[in-house]
Parts: sequence; structure tokens; C-alpha cells
Amino acid sequence: MSSRKNVVIVGGGPFGASVAKGLSSASSFDTTRYRLILVTPRPFFVHLPALIRTAVTSAGSLEDEILMPYDDFMKGKGEVKVGTVASFSEGKEGGEVVLQSGEKIPYSVLVLTPGSIWEGPLNLPESESDIRRHFGTWRQTIEKANDIVLVGGGSVGIEFAGELKDFYPTKHVTLVHGQHQLLNSTYPDRYRDALLRRVRKTGTDVVLGEYIDSTEPSEDGTITTRDGKHFRADLVIPTRGGRPNTALVSASLGANALTSTGHIKVQPTLQLTGHPQIFAGGDAIEWKEQKQAGKARGHAPIIVENVLNVLTKGAGTTEGLVFYKGSTEMIITTVGRSGGVSYFGFLWGIVLGDWFSRLIKSKGLVIEMSRGNLGLGRLQK
Repeated sequence: MSSRKNVVIVGGGPFGASVAKGLSSASSFDTTRYRLILVTPRPFFVHLPALIRTAVTSAGSLEDEILMPYDDFMKGKGEVKVGTVASFSEGKEGGEVVLQSGEKIPYSVLVLTPGSIWEGPLNLPESESDIRRHFGTWRQTIEKANDIVLVGGGSVGIEFAGELKDFYPTKHVTLVHGQHQLLNSTYPDRYRDALLRRVRKTGTDVVLGEYIDSTEPSEDGTITTRDGKHFRADLVIPTRGGRPNTALVSASLGANALTSTGHIKVQPTLQLTGHPQIFAGGDAIEWKEQKQAGKARGHAPIIVENVLNVLTKGAGTTEGLVFYKGSTEMIITTVGRSGGVSYFGFLWGIVLGDWFSRLIKSKGLVIEMSRGNLGLGRLQK
């Protein structure tokens, strides 16, 4: 058994877990020849779409639902190793992953899914107890605040506004966004306009075309934009998009492995440029598409098929490799528990409102769908 080749996946979020699930479910993944190891700093999966509501309210005790133990989700065909990767190296026939504990794990194929670094309420600690305290602190802070300013009008800012006004309708919430429409130009104007109308319907003040750099209110209880506009604020919440969590890649492979924005350079096979035995997927890769957990449905099957091909034919082969061609842009942006606006980028571009968004996401935050798709467990109370 010691002669088995290791496939190591770094990162246990939606992309890493999906690759692990896909490989462990593949009939051609021979466990007598290969060992599958998922390295993650937490012994549980975190369901990202529910983090915002969990940070705003204790209603429903969502923290009990969104922290999902991996248990035996790979059905005995792989193992979850809880640890943080300090570095990795590369050789002709594989390489080695080094954990902060000092443990070294050799690999024949490496899959990197490091995800993003977030700010404020979405910047979670690693242990279950610390995460629970983190949510508790944010809930108390939000409950005490009267004037809340959200910095960033992407999906995170919009959903925060919706949750705040749903659970605290009398609080004054201001959403400040640097562009002249919400979200970004990936989406058509009619979708962005529909979201603006829906958010304003909650009573949220939406300010467009302004930038806020600091997230600390001044002593007089205000926050100031670059252009000198002042807003009342006893709490400022950063709701900007995440940054690629790729310092490990740069330190291990050099800065040339990343773009100027810090994303991992990949080929259409989702192999790293110049590193055929290393794959990457998720928010951290450079690909012209929106960074969303739902993109795992597109990335994971490509990585799974190509990893199996490399294991069979060797890292130098190009025969049989499949290409990732991108995914149709889709988004369901919730506005509280009963509203939202959805967009599907096929046909003429379909925009749907509250009834659809509530049915698919707003009410239950697709928690059970995620648990079922990955085969994850529940926390023991």
C-alpha cells in the first residue's frame, strides 16, 4: 500500500470538496494504486451562501446547519487531513506538500483550490468554537448599531442590505458602491436596474459612484467617501469581493505562476501553465467569469477527468485531456428571506424576481441541496 501514488487536494471548500467527491466516485479511480487526500484547515465544510444571514441573526441557529462535517463523504476512497499547508515543491514525477505541523505528503498530482480571502463578517476563523464566537460578536455589534454603512455593492453588499432590513427594518442602512450600477458589467443593465429597485424597496439608501476606503467611522459618527461626502455611521461593514488566497502558490512556484491580480494562471485543461501535474480551480484561478461557488459544477468534472488521464498516461501527455470552456453566467441574489432577483445568461438573458429567488435560494439558502450533493454530515449537538 505504501507504493500507492497520492493525489492531494489543497482546500476543502466547494471546489476542493467537489473534486474530491468526483474522484472518489469515479469507477476508474483505483484505490489499490492511488490514495486521495483532501487537506483542509477545518474538519468541516462551510456552506458559503448562508454566511451573511448567519452573521446578521441567530434566528434558525444557522451555524448548526452551515458547518457540515466531512465524515466519510468520500465513501472510504479518500481521507480528509486537517491541517494548513505551509509550502509545496515540484519535481519531475510529482512533488511534496509540507504542512505547518512539519508533516510532508508526497504527491503525483496536486489540485489547488485555495479560495478567497474575505473581510469583516465573512472572514471566518478556523475552529468551530471560534466561528460561533465570531458570529455572536457580529450579531451583537449589528444589533447595537443604528446607522450601518455597507462598503461594496456586489452580491455580498446587496444580500447584506436585504438581511439587515429584513431582520432590523428600523435600522438605517446605506449601501455605497463605486460603480454607477450595482454588481458589475458582466450582467446586463436590466438585471442591475431590477436589483437596484428591489434593494431600494427595502428602505436601503443606495449611493452609487462613490468609494469608501476606511471601514472605521470617525469620532463624530460619520464615514467619508473619496470625494468628501459624509454618511452617518456607527458601524461600517466591508462587503467588497474576496481576494485570491494565493500567497502559498507564489511562495512555492514563484510570482510568475500568478497574474497581476494574484490569480493562478491555468490552461483550458485547468493545469497550471508550465506545471502539468498541478491543477487548480475555483475563485483563485484566472478565468474570465464571475467567482461563484456554483462554478464548481463546471470546474470539478474537468479537473477530475484530466487528473484521471494524467494518472493513467503521465503528466506529459496531452492526449485525452478535456478543456474547460467556461460556464453560463447565472446568479440568484437574495434580498432577505422572501425576495431577490435572479439572472440566467442564456437565450435572451432571463431575469426573474421574488417568487423564483425565494423558491430556490432566499428561504432555505440551498443548505440541504449542498449537503445532499456532497454527501456531508451534520454537527453533533
